[in-house]
Order: sequence, then C-alpha cells, then structure tokens
Amino acid sequence: MTSPAGPPSTGGRDDERRRVKLLAVTACPTGIAHTYMAAEKLAQAAASRGIEMKVETQGSIGAENVLDDNDVRDADGIIVAADKDVDLSRFAGKRVLTVGVAEGIRHPEQLIERVRSAPVHGPGGAGSGARTSGGGGGGRERGPVYKALMNGVSYMIPFVVVGGLLIAVSLALGGHATAKGYVIPDGTFWAHVNAIGGIGFQLMIPILSGYIAYAIADRPALVPGMIGGWIANTGALYDSKAGAGFIGAIVTGFLAGYLVLWIKKVRVPKFVQPIMPIIVIPIVATTALGLFFIYVIGRPISWVFEHLTSWLGGMTGTSAILLGAILGLMIAFDMGGPVNKTAFLFGAGLIASGNQTVMGMCAAAIPVMPLGQGLATLIRRGLYTEQERETGLAALFMGCFGISEGAIPFAAARPAQVIPANMLGGAVAGAVAGLAGVKDAVPHGGPIVAVLGAVSGVPMFFVAVVIGAVVTALVTVTLVDVSGRRGRVGALPVASGAALAPAPAPGSGSGSEPAEASASASSTDSGAELGSGSSSSSVGGDSAAQVVVPEQARAAVEAGAAGSGGPVLVSADPGTEAEVLSGCLSGRTVRVALAAGDKQAAIREMAELLSRSGRVADVDELVATALRREEQGTTGLGEEIAIPHAKTDAVSAPVVGFARSAEGIEWGSLDGTKARLVFMIAVPEAAAGDEHLRILALLSRNLMDPGFRERLSAAPDERAVLDVLAEIG
Repeated sequence: MTSPAGPPSTGGRDDERRRVKLLAVTACPTGIAHTYMAAEKLAQAAASRGIEMKVETQGSIGAENVLDDNDVRDADGIIVAADKDVDLSRFAGKRVLTVGVAEGIRHPEQLIERVRSAPVHGPGGAGSGARTSGGGGGGRERGPVYKALMNGVSYMIPFVVVGGLLIAVSLALGGHATAKGYVIPDGTFWAHVNAIGGIGFQLMIPILSGYIAYAIADRPALVPGMIGGWIANTGALYDSKAGAGFIGAIVTGFLAGYLVLWIKKVRVPKFVQPIMPIIVIPIVATTALGLFFIYVIGRPISWVFEHLTSWLGGMTGTSAILLGAILGLMIAFDMGGPVNKTAFLFGAGLIASGNQTVMGMCAAAIPVMPLGQGLATLIRRGLYTEQERETGLAALFMGCFGISEGAIPFAAARPAQVIPANMLGGAVAGAVAGLAGVKDAVPHGGPIVAVLGAVSGVPMFFVAVVIGAVVTALVTVTLVDVSGRRGRVGALPVASGAALAPAPAPGSGSGSEPAEASASASSTDSGAELGSGSSSSSVGGDSAAQVVVPEQARAAVEAGAAGSGGPVLVSADPGTEAEVLSGCLSGRTVRVALAAGDKQAAIREMAELLSRSGRVADVDELVATALRREEQGTTGLGEEIAIPHAKTDAVSAPVVGFARSAEGIEWGSLDGTKARLVFMIAVPEAAAGDEHLRILALLSRNLMDPGFRERLSAAPDERAVLDVLAEIG
C-alpha cells in the first residue's frame, strides 16, 4: 500500500489523517439518486476529518469524476459502495472495502475508518477486497451470484426481443400453415427477415452465458462463457435432439466464470503472465468447459430427453386431462430446453399418425408463458420497472405467435417465482385443452394457429390459453410481491447501455435493477427511479473534500437549461412570475405548509399543487403513477427529504412542486427520518429521458448542504422559498 509523499508526521493522529488520501466509487443498478447521495456523504465525512478523497460516480448518465492511474497509485484505500458490479482490477495492490451503496449513505464515517485496515485486493482481479453488508442498518449488498445472473439477463434481453419480434412478424406476414408447421417460402423477403430473427435467438443463449461469466471473472471469462453457452444450446454435440436452453446457459455461465477465477489464482512464471488473460486462460477454460459439458453434463440431458419421450409414449391411453397437464408442465418448464422439446416433439410426432389432440394440448400451453408474464406486467405495473414493462409488451406479442422464448428473460431473472407460475399456467392450459378435445394439425402453438385455421375446437382453445395465461400472471405477481416484501424482488436489468440490470450489464438491464422493498438497502435505487429507472440526486457539497462534483454534468445541465445563453435558473423577464429550476417551479407550485399527514395524502396534495401550473391534465393519473413508483421503492432520500416523481403524459411539460411539513411525514426514508422537505417532479413520457436528470441534478447538489436545507426550512413564505431555490447552481 502506498501513501502520498509528505513531511514526517509531527502532530499525531490528526496530522496523519491530513496526509491520508482515499478514493471511492459509488454505483447503483438503475437510478442514480443514491449513487450521488453516497458520494456526497463520503466526501463530507472525509472533509470533516481532513482526509483528501476523490469519488467516482457510476450513475445512469455514465461514469463521472473517473479515477485515473495517478489517483490509484497515490491512494491509501478505496471504498466501493455499489449495488452493481464495479471493475476492481484497477485497484490491485490497494486496500479495497466493498459494501452496498446504502452503507455509503448511512455509515460513511465507519467506512472511512474501516478501509484503512481492509484486505489488499489481489492482482488477478479476483475480488479480494472486503465485501460486507456493513453494520447495523440492515443494508445488504447484492450477492455475486445475483449480480452475475442479472448481468447476463440484461445483455440477453435485446436479443430475445429483436429475434422474437422479427420471427413473429415474418410468420404473420409471410408464412402459411402446412403439415410441417408454418412455412415461409425460401428466398422471399420474409424468409430473410425470419432468418435474421433466428440469428437473434441463436445468439441469446451464448450471450446469457457469456455475460454471466464476464460479471464473475471479467474479460478472460467471456469467450469460455459464450462458447459454453453455444455448446449447451446445441444438442447435436452431445447426442440430444434438444439443447439445454437457458438453464444450460446459466450453468455454463457460472461454470466458466468460476473456472476462470480459479485459473487466475494459479501461480505461473513471470514471462507467462502477460499472455494469461488473452491466450492461456480463454483457451484452457473454453476447452475444459466444452469437453466437460459434452461428456459429463450433456449425456444426462440426452438421457432425460430419451426417457421422457418413452414415458410419454406410455401415457397416450391415460386421461386426456392428466396428459394435458403433464405436457403443459413440461412445455412451460424450460422454454426450449430438453423438457420442453420432449413434450413438443412428442405431440408433433403423433400428428402424422392421425392423433392431433396431443399437439392441441401442447399448442394451448406454448403461448401461456409469454402471455402470462406480459399480462403480469400490466396487472401490477408497480412491481416492475419500465424496462420490464417494455419487455412484457414484447412478450405479449411473441406469445400470440407461439414463441415461448418471450418469457425467458423473466424466468432467468426470477426463476423461483416465474418458473413455478409458468408451469402451473401451462398445466391448466394443457388440461383444459385435453378436456375439450382440442386438435392442432400443425407442429406449432399459440393463437396464430387458431387464426390461420389449423385448430379444431377454436373457442375452447382460446379458453384454455386465456385461463392458463391468467393463472400464470396472478401466481407470478403474488410470488413476486411476497418475495419483495421479504426484501428481495429481482428485476430485469436495463438493457445494454444502462447499468440492469442486472448488474445489469454495461448494459441491462429490468432491472433489474430491481424493484426493492423500501426498508432494504438494496431497494434504494429503484425506489428513487424516475420512469425508466433513472433518478438523480447529484453530488454537491464542500470543495474542501477535493472531490466530488462531476463538473461536466453540471456544464451539461446548464447548457441544456440555458439554451443559447438564456438564464439557467431564474426567469429573467421582470414582467413574469419568478421561476426556478429552468422554469419548472414557480410560486404557484410552492406551499410552505403541507396539510397531509401521510405519504399517500401528501402525494395527492402535491399533485394538486402541481396542477396550479396549468401543466397537469389529469391529477388522478399523476397521483396513481407516483404511487406506483412508491410501491416499487421509497423516494424518501433521507436528511428529511422526499422527492416523489412520475413519468406520465398526465402532464404536458416538466413541472416541479415544493412543500414543507412541520410535523414530518413517514416516507420510509433510508435513514429513518420523516420527510419535511418534499419536492415532487412530473415529466411527460417523451421528456423523461433527460429532463428529470437535469432537474434532479440541479436540486440535489444543494439539498445535501445542511445550510441550504436550513434556509429552505426557515423561509417564511413562497417568495422567500423561491429566493432560496434561486441559489441553486
């Protein structure tokens, strides 16, 4: 460990602390509010101790105030307060303390003390920094298994959506039913569209596997993870008629990641070290994993496939209801894996012999998973992030065309909740179709087969599909809700380009990141999301911390607000009412005494206050949208501050309101304080991408300053409040 150069210590502990230089990284999966709150809290705690600190923030608007090699070289320790994966390889040889982002907000002083004795991070990037849930406050960090899974899911989502929708459109517009299924004539335009979609489906399984491995062991694990996923999905390599599907990809992803981690720990001669990550590790790990899957894992999969087929063959004389339920369970279990394919091929193989009822059972179960998961995102929107709801709409479309893979992102992100719900709905659909004697003359499923005339008993076919989808949706939201109340609701990460994700990926994620229970540390960011999962509480504070504020963000904010040289914050026209926050807040949307006594009433009162701006078309819809965000997680940011928000076309333009509560309102804030300073932000759908980030960036810098909060609390009237808010910037 190195320390910055300086004269010998002469003043004891205080003098020693003045010579200490610490670094920090703060990050959260979906929003950015708590990313910046943690950064500010750490900076303030360091400044109060005379410690130099630089904080890198990894929020939805990208990494800011990035730590460079010089910073790391001179640092005495690094605090990583994050609920998503952060690359630690650059901190090799330094003391690294890794905690959840909530710990950076709740216990910054403790982290600064603890990092001085934290373990030294190993040179292999194997993650030897201390990883802890921190003390006292119940803030827990997402485990590495969850983060890795979310990382893979977040990268997979675009492939599922693009591939599935292209296949569905090409089948609908260019295909026709035959005894071999829906056929698109070779060489036609729609055949080429279908082929492009098929490539997306071929790639989604290796992508899932590869980026799970990448999240565990970084770049050296990417190749073995992807090739392992391809092998898992290619049953011909291990004498199986069906690949292992997404479950096999999850297995190969974790195997590849931890295998690479193990290889990294092997001591090798110095001359070999430079080529280890780019040649030796990928080759060794890929070969070992591939052969292991083919010879060890693949053979049991092939055995399962063969014996399930034989078992089903012996059931054809049993009750149609029982057989339909079993086929529905199998169809829904792994959505393209060996269990699913066994049931499908069993039904398809009986068509030629004149038995079309078995395929009718399968056809009814095939669309239930994507339809049910898509329906779940509509039934309980508050349980899902914007990314999840978008994926749900795509799943609904894919379900109509019998593409069960549309539900894979949901099943991969929340297997414990989604797979049982899928199986129950599939079983119900298969049983109803079996009871009604539904027949299907082509090896395909979903409403499309009925629309194109391949199904007999169409009304009961649709009854079976609808009942199955509803059962899946209701069971899913029930299980997800129960899981969320226990403090863990997994969510799809945002897709590539935003952190999901899952961990999302340098990408995801459906969240994925996740919507969390408000009292949980891991819930903080999704609770602070606005709309697509991005909310901001930008870092501000004392420059004595020598850190902290990403000036490029401020410059961008001011540039966006000022336009061609106009005022950033306060309306310059003396003939108009004073406006602040780029014209989003005025005296009409300020109230010095909030009458409400609870959160729900406060949100309604704030919505009615915003309506005085003339920008709110539907107060009830604004209230409903804001409350749905609160269901996903609290917007109480601590320090007696709450910032409820809504992305909705119930408003015609961005608008901000402010009110004070003398008694305080219980908001489920991270630090347990009641909300006395309440800002409400509402933006239309089209403006949510960056407008709310500008507004929150302008607000949050000063809200972290105790003096500013005190002046805001003491302002006697609306005009005085506006004068205080005009200080922002």
